[in-house]
Amino acid sequence: MEYNLADLFESIVDTVPDREALVHVDHPGTGAERRLTYAELDRAANRLAHHLVHAGIEPGHHVGLHLYNGVEYVQTLLACLKIRAVPVNVNYRYVEDELAYLYRDADLTALVFDGEFTPRVAAAVPSAPKLRHLVRVGPGPREAGTGPGLTSGPRTFVEFAEAEAAGSPVRDFGPRSPDDLFLIYTGGTTGMPKGVMWRAEDLFFSGLGGGAPTGEPVSRPEELAERVAAGGEGLVFFPTPPLMHGTSTLTLFIGLNYGQKVVLHRKFVPEEVLRTIAREKVTAVSLVGDAMLRPLVDALAGPLRGTDCSSLLVVSSSGAILSGTVREQFTELVPHTTLINNFGSSESGFNGTATADSGPARGFRITVNDRTAVVDPATRRPVPPGEVGRIALRGHVPLGYYNDAAKSAETFFEADGARWVLLGDMATVDDEGVVTVLGRGSQCINTGGEKVYPEEVEEALKSHPDIYDALVAGIPDEKWGHRVAAVVQLRDSAPPLTAEGVRDHARKRLAGYKVPRTVVLTEHICRSPSGKADYRWARRTLIEGASPTPPPENPAPPW
Repeated sequence: MEYNLADLFESIVDTVPDREALVHVDHPGTGAERRLTYAELDRAANRLAHHLVHAGIEPGHHVGLHLYNGVEYVQTLLACLKIRAVPVNVNYRYVEDELAYLYRDADLTALVFDGEFTPRVAAAVPSAPKLRHLVRVGPGPREAGTGPGLTSGPRTFVEFAEAEAAGSPVRDFGPRSPDDLFLIYTGGTTGMPKGVMWRAEDLFFSGLGGGAPTGEPVSRPEELAERVAAGGEGLVFFPTPPLMHGTSTLTLFIGLNYGQKVVLHRKFVPEEVLRTIAREKVTAVSLVGDAMLRPLVDALAGPLRGTDCSSLLVVSSSGAILSGTVREQFTELVPHTTLINNFGSSESGFNGTATADSGPARGFRITVNDRTAVVDPATRRPVPPGEVGRIALRGHVPLGYYNDAAKSAETFFEADGARWVLLGDMATVDDEGVVTVLGRGSQCINTGGEKVYPEEVEEALKSHPDIYDALVAGIPDEKWGHRVAAVVQLRDSAPPLTAEGVRDHARKRLAGYKVPRTVVLTEHICRSPSGKADYRWARRTLIEGASPTPPPENPAPPW
């Protein structure tokens, strides 16, 4: 056996076939759920895999997963890996033009999609000439019908239940390779999505911790199943973000690699997440930043006060930083649970974990693995302690971006006999090797020559007890090039707060040039379903709302 994700999963199935693998709550609050053992999940994936082979899907073909969380998502993911097809995550928030771009850029040959998305799929499919096989999960919206492009010719879809029923449950697939690809499309916070190309073996070690994210990675593939056989059950993993985001999919695989139970909800509903934690005795929850943890805190402090969270050992955030304020509130409510701020990306997997003293006073500080460094983006060499550079990772890194040689050349490089990926995050490193993350270089605001990182300002704003969420971006300024601006969402029950009140709060925590010159109050801040910031939306909102903001009576430099 080699380090192939399908081989490794099947080795776990053969070790603990009757152990519960997956619990899916379709619509939280209705009681509708599905439970599958490892053997049942394996057979379900085999059935869909055989259907895809029968439909002409071959090794190397790209299969899109345009789905909500559910058994079908996991089943399709495993089916692709079993037949050496390449799974491609599709952001279900995308509108028609974005979907058309992704379908086409990813060279999709097949697509498995949720019936709710039928109209958007129908509109995007004609732009993807290689897409020739469609499988639909559940009925489409009644009022929209199936739409053009899906009801005639080669674009006719097959219902998922029919596809599954027609496939054989037998596991009789050919040999696989550690070079089999896994494609993670990441939209980031700006620009069109990019497909990160991972070899199975590299993803196993960088994204899944080599089978032991908190301990020593396995030294040979067979050791993964041996560890599962030697250990017991009782851990329950709950990835709460959509599986279409890399963070959630990696958490899913970590749970399966441990031979433990994984719980999924179709959508994130805070109150139901807490009820599931109590009912399923969840031990580990993964989420993305304040946008997901703050609603849980509000529910625990309000209508679900007293919910049994005694089983919960750890809550980890990846993809967005948990602010100090929200961490403190959660710790007061669930003091026995460890909160972890992880640092990583679709391009690097896992890089490190925030230190105990990480926060507004000292910044977002992380202890990194020995494969992570802070380098000069021009020379690609490590920077001296205290100097600003970009975070880079060597070793088990992706091959590049799919269909984007130019961007790949900017991001992936070779040095000292190793492959490296250069991330967009600016940082410094101290004498002890602790890295302080400053923020995304692409989001850095240059105001009168001073550099401001939005994350620092957002952290300061969200420490206000009446501010629920905030996004910070730079908008054009005739005198200073750009000025710091903030979109602020207040709590529902908060007393009125003016833009000047927001600035007064910021002045107590930030240097003058970092205080938002423009503040736009909004009823709702737009984020991705996983909680990632949508800075394109924030910038548009700020530019549109910037005109009414009165200039200061005595114009002065931003600092």
